[in-house]
Amino acid sequence: MLKAGDKAPDFSLPDADMNLIELKAFKGKQNVVLYFYVRDDTPGCTAESIEFSELESDFAKLDTVVLGISRDDCISHGVFRDKHGITVRLLADKEGEACEAYGVWQEKEKDGVKRMGIVRSTFVIDKKGVIRHALYGVQSKGHAGEILQLVKEMK
Repeated sequence: MLKAGDKAPDFSLPDADMNLIELKAFKGKQNVVLYFYVRDDTPGCTAESIEFSELESDFAKLDTVVLGISRDDCISHGVFRDKHGITVRLLADKEGEACEAYGVWQEKEKDGVKRMGIVRSTFVIDKKGVIRHALYGVQSKGHAGEILQLVKEMK
């Protein structure tokens, strides 16, 4: 798993409009909040994405862009975004490469059944491309506000 001080793994993923987004494009320009979520249109993921969207202008004032990543495809992201008024960019990691690189693709157990899935996680990456905060297994409710506070405290 990644930790503070590690170089953020680069990626190139399509967003809901099928535009390719590369992490390296933000280097030297903006901090990046990268949140990995389980699935489009599930209760926790919807609440988390809406909260990040509601705080998007506050993040922007701190030179920070917010990107959400799941293994859903671009079409699913577009429907999810439009249905809930989500304004942060949602990236499609269909092959799971970014999920693997960030260590969020893990074995999970539910009702005694083990299977692989995304562990809800968030990374705060500074303008130099260095991870300042790596949070695994986060709770969705109130999480966006906690991350905003961490970004405010960055120097």
